[in-house]
Amino acid sequence: MRIRSKAVWGAAVWGAAVLLALGLARPAAAQDQPPQTPPPVQPVGQPPAQPPAQPAAQQPAAPEPATSNPDVRLDPLQPDFALAALPTALRMPEHKLAFRLTHRFTRSLGEGSFGDLANDFFGFDSAALIGLELRYGLLPGTQVGVHRTSDKTIEIFGQQNLLREKPDGPPLGFDVIGTFEGLNNLRDQKTGAPGLIVSRKLGKIAAVYAEPMVVFNSKTNDTDPSPSTDTRMIGLGTRVRIRSTTYLVGEITPRFAGYRPGVDQMSFGIEARAGGHTFQLNFSNSFGTTLGQIARGGADNSSWYIGFNLSRKFF
Repeated sequence: MRIRSKAVWGAAVWGAAVLLALGLARPAAAQDQPPQTPPPVQPVGQPPAQPPAQPAAQQPAAPEPATSNPDVRLDPLQPDFALAALPTALRMPEHKLAFRLTHRFTRSLGEGSFGDLANDFFGFDSAALIGLELRYGLLPGTQVGVHRTSDKTIEIFGQQNLLREKPDGPPLGFDVIGTFEGLNNLRDQKTGAPGLIVSRKLGKIAAVYAEPMVVFNSKTNDTDPSPSTDTRMIGLGTRVRIRSTTYLVGEITPRFAGYRPGVDQMSFGIEARAGGHTFQLNFSNSFGTTLGQIARGGADNSSWYIGFNLSRKFF
């Protein structure tokens, strides 16, 4: 009986100790939890209160345009500095460069039969009059350059923009151009040509040009009976945009006074633009790519020659 009483007593003591430990641990755990705030009581008939608005995330600033210089941005109606041979009113950015390569194959497309033409790969197998041109932006609106053809004709030119056509401003563009050229690497038959370039854009479709010019000392044939040694002419041309990067080009340069051998130069072609490159396939009744060569005209209107222009802008 004494052993059983001791066991009951020991069990009671251990039970009381466990209950006491549980009672002490429960308030300690309750102290670890943050106090709960009861939800506010909404007045009857009032809409529930809205949580405070979170501040809106700050939007990143819009990126600035790549350049603010309008001369650097693409002019979709004037992608190049020339039509086929005539200059355009496209401005050259200051301190930038552009290069142009011209080819005029010397086989007439009307010579012989179609089989003969195909045998000569439509004129591409013939010799060509090649021109190399480098153009530089000297000042804003001012450009200079040199053009040399493979018959050793060198043309040095300068062009100044006087009035720039704008949608909310002048409806026309005006440029003045001056050239100096000579045969045999500027040793013979020196020629000068001042002129004016008047340009007009027609919506988003085309750009048209009228270019009155005088070419001094253009006469090269001493046996020609014409008493004049100068040529007065007006270049007329257009570039029509048929797709976003594809154009049709046409030009004619009537000579209305002075020395006028041969026929007036005419050219037409199709060109494509890819970035800073422009490639043009053209057909002309002469080989001229300088103003002096244009003033001397072509052979006849039944002889047409295939050619191409390739240009690259370094900006």
